[in-house]
Amino acid sequence: MGDIAGKVDKAFESVSISELAASPVDALQGVSAGDAEHLAAAFGIKTIRDLGTNKYFLWAQAIAKLAE
Repeated sequence: MGDIAGKVDKAFESVSISELAASPVDALQGVSAGDAEHLAAAFGIKTIRDLGTNKYFLWAQAIAKLAE
């Protein structure tokens, strides 16, 4: 996984991309269990896939890119 390995906690560095997408968001470096709880409560986000496909996050990313 190369570059992605540096973006996730050690325990998740060797899992496949599909397993990583199904992993909890706190598998990402810098995302705590408390952060994960807030994301789940506010947006129903439980997995990395949920985070990466959330419409609000995608909209915000598109707006930020257009503003560049």
